[in-house]
Amino acid sequence: MIRAHFGLDQDPFALGDLKLLPQQQEVFDTLRVHCQQGGLCLLVGEPGTGKSVIKQALSQHDPKRLLTPVVNRTLHTYHSTLRILCEAFQIDTDGRDFRCEGRLIEEAHRINHQGKMLAPIIDDAHLIDTDSLRKLRLLLEDFPKNHNLILIAQPSLLHTLSLTHNDDIKSRVTYSVIVPKLAPEDMERFITDQLDRVALAHSTLTPEALSLIVRSSEGVLRRARNLCIGALLEAVRDRSRCVDLKQVNRVLMQPHWRQEHDLD
Repeated sequence: MIRAHFGLDQDPFALGDLKLLPQQQEVFDTLRVHCQQGGLCLLVGEPGTGKSVIKQALSQHDPKRLLTPVVNRTLHTYHSTLRILCEAFQIDTDGRDFRCEGRLIEEAHRINHQGKMLAPIIDDAHLIDTDSLRKLRLLLEDFPKNHNLILIAQPSLLHTLSLTHNDDIKSRVTYSVIVPKLAPEDMERFITDQLDRVALAHSTLTPEALSLIVRSSEGVLRRARNLCIGALLEAVRDRSRCVDLKQVNRVLMQPHWRQEHDLD
């Protein structure tokens, strides 16, 4: 609908096409270095701060040299997680756990002999059971040193790993970073870069509308993206080629945008 109304060839603010910001690029480059020497990395941040953008960049980066199997369903047991990893590697999932582990280790060595790096990604790792995480860590001890286990999580994972009985996991962390919320100028740059990507004029958002979006997103990329898309849809409904305060405020009046004390 937005593409047809504004005459675009691409969807604005599409998840798969979000460009890395400078601070995200720095994290991405560091994670890639740890893939060369073996690592256990923590990518931590509040929901919507851009962790998925970095994950997407890793998944799409040079697939001929860097393989990035992703486990998104972290509420599963270790038994199920093993099979999800096997499916990601496109190997047989039948048999007991130790048979799956053997096949994964064999595949990791085969990948190493091909000169490739391996970066398994566990998303929402704060939800995974620590015993399952410990078993995964022990499994990766038998992998060649061309892999980097990346745990993407909310800050509660840091508290979990700080507990004494999890020292065996924490002591093996080679890199950790907290993805911060964006400063207003960085958020504005993100929005204008996305408009440039789809060849949409900056004037599509009036200065007042852009300022309100930046303030209302409170430094969270996901909020800014959703608010921009919602405002563009409101402009389509109004048959307008410009997003003004009227459209942005109409989105902000939706219950999920309002504070609890406003709902009364």
